[in-house]
Amino acid sequence: MTAPVFVVDSLRPQDLTAGAYVLDGPEGRHAVSVKRLRAGEGVVLTDGRGHWAEGVVQAAEGKDRLVVTVPGGVREEPAEQPRITVVQALPKGDRGELAVETMTEVGVDAIVPWAASRCITQWKGERGLKALGKWRATAREAGKQSRRVRFPDVADAATSKQVASLLADADFAAVLHESGDAPLSGVELPAAGDIVLVVGPEGGVSPEELALFAEAGARPYRLGRSVLRTSTAGTAATAVLLSRTGRWS
Repeated sequence: MTAPVFVVDSLRPQDLTAGAYVLDGPEGRHAVSVKRLRAGEGVVLTDGRGHWAEGVVQAAEGKDRLVVTVPGGVREEPAEQPRITVVQALPKGDRGELAVETMTEVGVDAIVPWAASRCITQWKGERGLKALGKWRATAREAGKQSRRVRFPDVADAATSKQVASLLADADFAAVLHESGDAPLSGVELPAAGDIVLVVGPEGGVSPEELALFAEAGARPYRLGRSVLRTSTAGTAATAVLLSRTGRWS
């Protein structure tokens, strides 16, 4: 099993002292008091933005302080190409966090919450900020659990017009929809650049939204014969794209 991942605010060569890093705060407490790591065990430190380091526990101090030696120094993992962004319509209940969790696990690079016209859930005021915070926290925790060192960006909630603008700038744009006459698994994809995929709400993408996205260059595509729930469609589609682009090769 690979070493556990711990997230730090900053991880640059200047953050090391004599080739060591002190992990404290909530992550340090988790490492010492929950994981009960001891001297000689391996860990991975990351800032979630591509900077990471393999370390070895030198000592556990108190309940929340871990001294980690980093013999190989700090490394940087380049961003994957092509970059995959999923525009995720707001699902009901906690299914949004489920979608974020599984998309993070398979390797999506960015997630854009979308307030589609047929969404039952609407993010407004403090409730919206709280929900967005949950999505971002879920992406962070799922990134750790799946041993990623570059976590997906979770953007602010977007309107349909903002989504259309994002689609217009993409190198390949698609809407998952049962009206699509071509399978996503058969499309020609760019080797680099931005791929943007739209996943609609439980009530479906409205005709007006489909027309708006078509004007932006996004055609409808289907995954298969069955219609997936909004909380699982993005994960399945991302897996298809990752295998087609060679990122899973």
